[in-house]
Amino acid sequence: MEWKAMKARIIIFPFLAGLFYCAAVFGQSEGEKLYKQVCVACHTVGQGKLIGPDLAGVHQRRSEDWILKFVRSSQTVIQSGDPVAAALFEEYNRIPMPDNNYSDDQIRAIISYIAENSPGGPGAAQAGGISPAPGRPLSEAGEINIQAGKNLFEGRARLANGGPTCNSCHHVKNDAVMAGGALAKDLTDAFTRLGEAGVKAILGNPPFPAMKQAYQNRPLSEAEIFDLAAFLQHADQVRDSQQAKDYRSQLLFSGLGGALVLLLLFGGVWTRSKRGSVNRKIYERQIKSI
Repeated sequence: MEWKAMKARIIIFPFLAGLFYCAAVFGQSEGEKLYKQVCVACHTVGQGKLIGPDLAGVHQRRSEDWILKFVRSSQTVIQSGDPVAAALFEEYNRIPMPDNNYSDDQIRAIISYIAENSPGGPGAAQAGGISPAPGRPLSEAGEINIQAGKNLFEGRARLANGGPTCNSCHHVKNDAVMAGGALAKDLTDAFTRLGEAGVKAILGNPPFPAMKQAYQNRPLSEAEIFDLAAFLQHADQVRDSQQAKDYRSQLLFSGLGGALVLLLLFGGVWTRSKRGSVNRKIYERQIKSI
């Protein structure tokens, strides 16, 4: 009997665990899944401004048609001369909201999820809205974290999941950091523009197409996000005392030095070939044979 009871437990426990897992994963609405994939990186619902505006009650402030167009391509709406879209763009530091290829029904599902969690909605009383995932506050960061973040930013330390180095696309004006790329925005004043929650949200859930693609299967760990955010906060705080590095003179003199070395090498080879040319050896042999 004991063996039968044990076998029953072995079968039942994994089955129950599978049910709980399915309930957690498949219990999410489509709107919740889509919102948490992209929107939560820049917006909250009822928790205040982040990179973009608080979306609580947006379904009451804007028409469905306007939201559909704006979510699909905010820049198209702005360029059409829409005063509301243009004002939002200016208010939030001219940071463009990335285009999305969601269908109308998918955007409506997101709107429904936001409505449910806005004040007065059925989900608002339970969760108090929607905020970014909690993490360690940067008030706990020390010099070790700043240095670790600097090493990750420069590529002196590899990211755990093999993602690309930050300065391959971004630059930070800092005397202790080598110059970065110009493919994406300068991050020197990222904290002034985005705040702690905004910087962490972008690092944890990149909303921009190029960055999202680069880290899609190689996300940053929580510790890496904390250290990078600590470094970027420090870089922002000391930016006025830093000097932008000018590499033009260094590149000029390096190029001239390299050219001089090559001239000397080729000159030595050319001189040696003249001193011991094949034609000279043939001539001497012919003279001896006469």
